[in-house]
Amino acid sequence: MFAYCTDPALLDGLSWLSCYLTTGKHMSFYAAFGTVLLLLAVTAPAALLFGLGGAVAARSRFAPLSWLGRGYIAIVRGVPDIAFFLFFVIALDQGIEYLRHKVKCPDWADPVRQGNDFVVCDIAKMPLSSSPQWMHEVYGFWLAVFTFAIVFGAFAGNVLFGAMRSVPRAQLETAEAYGMSPRQTFWRILMPQMWVFALPGLSNLWMVLIKATPLLFLLGVEDIVYWARELGGSKAPRFTDYPHPDWRMWYFLALLVFYLAFTKVSEVVLARITRRLSRGQATLAGEAQRKEGVAA
Repeated sequence: MFAYCTDPALLDGLSWLSCYLTTGKHMSFYAAFGTVLLLLAVTAPAALLFGLGGAVAARSRFAPLSWLGRGYIAIVRGVPDIAFFLFFVIALDQGIEYLRHKVKCPDWADPVRQGNDFVVCDIAKMPLSSSPQWMHEVYGFWLAVFTFAIVFGAFAGNVLFGAMRSVPRAQLETAEAYGMSPRQTFWRILMPQMWVFALPGLSNLWMVLIKATPLLFLLGVEDIVYWARELGGSKAPRFTDYPHPDWRMWYFLALLVFYLAFTKVSEVVLARITRRLSRGQATLAGEAQRKEGVAA
């Protein structure tokens, strides 16, 4: 904070605003944008891996594996996101603590489930009550990443499963005629060609994932929406050096600009990726590129 911010009451308008926007809470607000971007950077590939695993399992010829893949995609897609986020995180957290409790406190005599309370020994809690605050935040963040990956992995699995079925069967039959094994056909023919069919659905899923980041607040992570509500609400002189009326509209307007700008950049990047993947493909986009090349 600036040195002249020691007495905000004596500052003029612009100086007061500069001091107000550089308080510790505002720095946490700015850092929360990084948290959202980090969540997207980690969750997107993780969800894609979950989706690819679900799609491969769903098209497996081994019936139990196919049922597992189809069940994962159908069940997670059929549960409202907010209900899944509220239930799964609590169940996962309690499951981890229960396993740690059984290992670290084998002599515990009291039941773990006591009415509405879930009680484990202190050394089994995740993280420990004596752990620093940053460990609690990191633990909550990775729970959020895992939950996001499972939820959006199911949707990605459905998209990838459909994209795999969109690859012309003649391509696969030609590979088999040349003596390729099923594994070689999958990795050399099916996988490279299915991305162009999957990208439109994955692009929409990426946009939905961006809009779903405010759900971090439900998982105990102090995200940008949390800080916008916290900082924008009216503040009385009794509780702060920077009193102000209800400014939530301005904070949420800043979030609106951020999300619109981010989605616009995403659209540009995804359009370039689509154009790159469409080269040489037997699709409308690929045919349009071929005609452009001929005309040129």
